[in-house]
Amino acid sequence: MKVFVTGATGFIGSAVVQELLKHGHQVLGLARNEEAAEKLKAAGAEVHRGDLNDTESLKAGSNASDGTIHLGFIHDFTRFAEVCAIDKAAIESMGEQLIGTDKPFLVTSGTAVASRDGILTEKDRVQSSPNPRTATELAVDTLASKGVKVAAVRLPPSVHGVGDAHGFIPILVNMAREKGVSAMINEGLNKWPAVNRMDAAIVFRLALEKLTEPGTRFHAVDDQGVPFRLIADKIAKGLDVEVKSVTTEEAEADFTWFTHFAMFNNLTSSEATQKTLGWKPSHPSLLEDLDNGFYFQK
Repeated sequence: MKVFVTGATGFIGSAVVQELLKHGHQVLGLARNEEAAEKLKAAGAEVHRGDLNDTESLKAGSNASDGTIHLGFIHDFTRFAEVCAIDKAAIESMGEQLIGTDKPFLVTSGTAVASRDGILTEKDRVQSSPNPRTATELAVDTLASKGVKVAAVRLPPSVHGVGDAHGFIPILVNMAREKGVSAMINEGLNKWPAVNRMDAAIVFRLALEKLTEPGTRFHAVDDQGVPFRLIADKIAKGLDVEVKSVTTEEAEADFTWFTHFAMFNNLTSSEATQKTLGWKPSHPSLLEDLDNGFYFQK
């Protein structure tokens, strides 16, 4: 099928594009500038000009395709509520074009958005909350109620692998390099789920091909919960620095704006996703990628 992909030149999106092309699909990638357009052409994809603020370009991309994967997101935490509102409008714009069709529509969300006590499963749904990111999944449910064949693919806090330059692991590595210590909060017992970006790309492709039930959630998760302490230990070893335990009250001095994310405790299962899609993660785990050393190369 011909698939419209937003965020097609990003760390995850570029892997999804390759996965789709490798399995015989055509890709129409959203490009906001010439650099992105050239990357798409080099990858073997068609170019669709526009950006996430240009709802008319998003509508046109969805209309011109047999399926849509929405991976684009403006990663500007200084105006988080605003960019979440842009994401909601983008989902609504593309989704409204799909009412009355059988075209699959995949929307990217996060496991931490739906975090709960215990282990998060694909059955868990988000509720309205002060967190503006919940608007993404609420928009999915609204479209599903209108009959759109839409699903949310939840990604864990760490989507890792070669080429990861802006994800949560590089952020922690850079903070540890600057501070001279690899910090964790208290005993570092909070757990992060994780997935290699190549395994995540397979989930998007399989979900697109096999989606039947509107409103489904898929979990692109390999490690269901890596203790933060182990991540801090690997970073300390990679940079040859000490591990430092800080209290919750002291955490902001070391983690600054990242404190909220460093405190994530987000055990997540992907059992239902693996069963439904026939997906089995096969690429390096988070700790294996940290052992591979590329995160510590300047």
